[in-house]
Amino acid sequence: MRLPCTAVTAASGLSSIATANYHPPVRDVRIRDEAIRLGQFLKLSGMADSGSDAKRLLEEGQVLVNGAPEIRRGRQLHPGDEVSVSGDTAKVGST
Repeated sequence: MRLPCTAVTAASGLSSIATANYHPPVRDVRIRDEAIRLGQFLKLSGMADSGSDAKRLLEEGQVLVNGAPEIRRGRQLHPGDEVSVSGDTAKVGST
């Protein structure tokens, strides 16, 4: 469950200035193959609960790949690519 920024601020005791510059850590999500489709990665990383949830996130423009908006569920991701949804960021890693 993601907490709203104000809850994080209250829980951690950080000032609003500190939270403005806060960037959550990037999680490393390992894949077995050389590439993975974006929709699959969203599910694997836990950013989407299902394929339909991944589709909705993409249609609403909530998904960034390497900092740029992405709407294609079938986009191929490779190790080193970063995917962000609502401030949650995961990096494609290899095994």
